[in-house]
Amino acid sequence: MDLVQIGKFIAELRKEQELTQEQLGEKIGVTNKTVSRWENGNYLPPSDVLLAMSQLFDVSVNEILSGKRLLAEEYKEAAETNLTQTLKASSFSLKERIDFYKAKWLKEHISIMVFIGICIIGVALAGVVTMIINI
Repeated sequence: MDLVQIGKFIAELRKEQELTQEQLGEKIGVTNKTVSRWENGNYLPPSDVLLAMSQLFDVSVNEILSGKRLLAEEYKEAAETNLTQTLKASSFSLKERIDFYKAKWLKEHISIMVFIGICIIGVALAGVVTMIINI
């Protein structure tokens, strides 16, 4: 996917509807700066916004992701290409997923582990103190 080409196509569709970036942003729930970033090819709109623009501009999401209007014979090939590129761009490898969830688990449970460690040390110290007192 060519983000610059997609951005130019979004700008073209917006201008055909005689909308400013601010007006488009209001219709789809984003700021004019966000629309500008898409049109400059800095970012790809999220899927829910692609669907909204598809309906607003009366084009398919596939056409937006292709950055142009598609003829019937181009449509299937473009859809496969866009889907493949989107999956590659957004997919995590198995190792990345494992690393992510390990880090997430550790982050969520570190305070509990520290608390349990302090409790164990406290119980051990209490035992030692009790033994010293009994001697």
